[in-house]
Amino acid sequence: MSLKPWREIAVPHEDVLKGTFQQAEFAADLSRVHEGSATVEYQNPTLFFQRTFITEGMRLLLDSVVKRLSGKGGDPVIQLQTAFGGGKTHTMLAVYHIANGESPASNLPGIPAILDAAGVTELPRARIAVLDGIKSSPNQPVIRNGQPIRTLWGDLAWQLGSAEGYSLVADADASGTSPGKAVLETLLSRYAPCVILIDELVAYVRQFEEGKTLTGGSFDSNLSFVQALTEALKAVPTAVLLASLPESDKEAGSQRGVKALASLSHYFGRIQSLWKPVGTDEAFEIVRRRLFTSINDKLAAESVCRAFADYYTANSEDFPRETQESRYFERLMHAYPIHPEVFNRLYEDWSSLDNFQRTRGVLKLMAKVIHRLWKDNDKDPLIMPGSFPLQDADTRNEMIYYLPQGWDPVVERDVDGERAETTEIENRDTRLGSVQACRRSARAIFLGSAPSTANQMVRGIELERIALGVAQPGQQVGIYKDALRRLGDRLHYLNSGNNRFWFDTRPNLRREMEDRKRRFQDKEDVFPAIRDRVQKTFASGVFGGIHIFTASSDVPDDWQLRLVVLPPDSAFSRSGQSLAIDRAAEILKTRGDQPRFKQNRLIFLAADYDSVSRLKDQVRSTLAWQSIVSDIKEMKLNLDQFQSRQASKSLDDANEALRRMIRETYKWMVAPMQEARPGKGLSDIQWEHFPVNSGAQNLSQEIERVLKENELLITQWAPIHLATVLKNWFWKDEVKEANAINVWQQSCQQLYLPRLKDDTVFQATLAAGAVSRDFFGFAYGKEGDNYLGFSYGKNTSLIMDSSLQLIEPITAAAYLEVERATEEAARANPSDAATGTTEPGRGETPRAFDSAKPTYRPGGDAAPQVVKKQFYGSIELDAIQAKKQFADLVDEVVLQFTSRPGVKVKIAIEIQADATIGFDDSLQRAVKENCNVLRFKSAEFEE
Repeated sequence: MSLKPWREIAVPHEDVLKGTFQQAEFAADLSRVHEGSATVEYQNPTLFFQRTFITEGMRLLLDSVVKRLSGKGGDPVIQLQTAFGGGKTHTMLAVYHIANGESPASNLPGIPAILDAAGVTELPRARIAVLDGIKSSPNQPVIRNGQPIRTLWGDLAWQLGSAEGYSLVADADASGTSPGKAVLETLLSRYAPCVILIDELVAYVRQFEEGKTLTGGSFDSNLSFVQALTEALKAVPTAVLLASLPESDKEAGSQRGVKALASLSHYFGRIQSLWKPVGTDEAFEIVRRRLFTSINDKLAAESVCRAFADYYTANSEDFPRETQESRYFERLMHAYPIHPEVFNRLYEDWSSLDNFQRTRGVLKLMAKVIHRLWKDNDKDPLIMPGSFPLQDADTRNEMIYYLPQGWDPVVERDVDGERAETTEIENRDTRLGSVQACRRSARAIFLGSAPSTANQMVRGIELERIALGVAQPGQQVGIYKDALRRLGDRLHYLNSGNNRFWFDTRPNLRREMEDRKRRFQDKEDVFPAIRDRVQKTFASGVFGGIHIFTASSDVPDDWQLRLVVLPPDSAFSRSGQSLAIDRAAEILKTRGDQPRFKQNRLIFLAADYDSVSRLKDQVRSTLAWQSIVSDIKEMKLNLDQFQSRQASKSLDDANEALRRMIRETYKWMVAPMQEARPGKGLSDIQWEHFPVNSGAQNLSQEIERVLKENELLITQWAPIHLATVLKNWFWKDEVKEANAINVWQQSCQQLYLPRLKDDTVFQATLAAGAVSRDFFGFAYGKEGDNYLGFSYGKNTSLIMDSSLQLIEPITAAAYLEVERATEEAARANPSDAATGTTEPGRGETPRAFDSAKPTYRPGGDAAPQVVKKQFYGSIELDAIQAKKQFADLVDEVVLQFTSRPGVKVKIAIEIQADATIGFDDSLQRAVKENCNVLRFKSAEFEE
């Protein structure tokens, strides 16, 4: 496809072509225009409007000014507030030229239409006062015709009415005090129609120190002047004020500047018509109008733009979504001969730099780009990001000027120039060199990524935007993708990730790191590294043991509270099947080949399923950086000091990222539980899960907090809760006592009981309940119906041994009453004591217990109910099906006993084998060794 080059359609201005422009030519200076000393393009109204694109905002503003000066309405005060380089001064110049009246409106392009819309046939010539905050000095008077003028209001009066006008505010100017609204109203009325242009007012006011008076007045007097002036303007229908204020506190400068901006914005805000001049799309036309004279062949320009739009549509998967919209053709036409992506990068990325002005900075840069391309006879149909001649020192220096130090070697080595890697690749590969695929791609990446900073969360420019900045109709996008792959392997400063590319001033060791990552395997390298890191995150806490990636056989089955950290391949997921639950259930049920009994002593910490892959990738990156740093120390890698420091820094960053990733991944507390209702049996094992705050400083403390808040762990237990457990599960039928040790041990075994931190919590609960008669009584054994060491409702020293019993409170109260009655009877009949009668609990005659009434009575007038306390059973198993039969026996019979609290089960297995021909030595040896390992009490062969 043959498309006309831009240079044959659009002709730059002469100063751009010759490269004779200066920085000052792009800086509109209102004061110099007012004095008549500005460059011709700003001083001459006709030339000014020929190169000025009247935006929608500017048109509305000029319409308001025209109406105001004609007495047909309009806003008395207009505040121009835009970002740095946003066109405030340029807009004031437009107002200046139409109000000055040096040239008739018919000679000013775009102005007659504004007058017609406002219904004004001829605009009256207005008096103009220009107050420049940068040029004016608060402490240095200006001498005009021998008259020293000290303040802004003095300067305003002199510019409007010379000595006569100044006389109205002479006293106020001399004293540095505001002249007041009435005086200013008189001044404006006498010299109307008039235009007051105040530029950089904040820069002037911020020079006044708090409470200090200078020649130009004080901070407060200048603010009072602004307030009085804005009020006076309302009363004069043909007077108008335009004032520029910076958009942000940062542009306001110092702390006083910020205060001045806030105060001025307040006073202007009472009357102002706020206007923000330039939109991003309108900036296209502003730049084009300033840099190019005209479009010679509009049909050819339209043909180029249509070819690009169709090209993007035909390759929609390779370009940004915005290019698929019909209005993108209009954007191409609007920006021609510059590609819209150039403006996007400059206005979105480069304008974020502190010293890059939105309009002036773009004009300066593009003027140099266009000059060099014209000089090099560039044949591209559009000026694209890939067209930027960064091999040209002038262009390169202009761009690098706005960036931090260190970018010059990046451009020279990796981006553009005779010694650049991109040039070398293209010289060796003619397919890439034919379209300059490497250089164009590197330029586009540089333009789109250089303004970014290392601390940004997302860096770089997307692949589709690189393609948008380099590919032209008739070319295959794939050639640029191939070029990017080559650049990724060869370039020193290029980085990539997540389909984004960016340059950095730091040398790139990432390629080496990525290659080394592939060496590390999950089981052999990654999991052990994760285990070590997890181990380091724990401090001493509530757990008697922390078991990280430990097999079930190595997790003890004892009375200690234990945290089991599951490996990454057993991660937890709230949706779908959770491998963490499967692994935890396996550890909970068995200890190796043996059943686990203390199930309520285990709590699990599991990784988040969605985070495991990122964790493993981060571990591999860390291990790769470790190997690189190690090789540097052992002189296996020949790197300079800067690269060595960067490798160490990357290792530190990787370690820190891994530390955070460990915390973010291991975030799920998983605990087993069962629901149980007295008389209704137990539910299946259920698993509760709670997230751990990954931002907490101490992981052990955070786990403890989660356990406590969700009642997965009890560190303080009220006696009433223990009494409830005893009532529901231990004081049953006629059994009114419970062995304390058994209660503690059952709480360690049964998942439906509370999970106590340790036995000290249990003992503290017993001690707290001892002084009350609401919960339980105590005894150290029972002989018949007599309790040994009985205690109820009084502070007593408890020894938690195998004889300590917890007595149901009603039974304890009844026993206490009998004990008191016996004591009283003994005191009343001392002879009973002589015959050997003793007090209850001290060896007296056994008493029968009436379960229907909670009282004791001496004697044996009621026979106690027989309680069956033991069970014996035997069975013969088939030798072939013994394994299955024994499993059924455990499930159907043994579990009936073990599921009940307080039941002790003993299982003995007897094996008898007969062989008429006898057993050989190898069989005997194997059986005896296995029996020893399995701890048989006896295992003998007989004749």
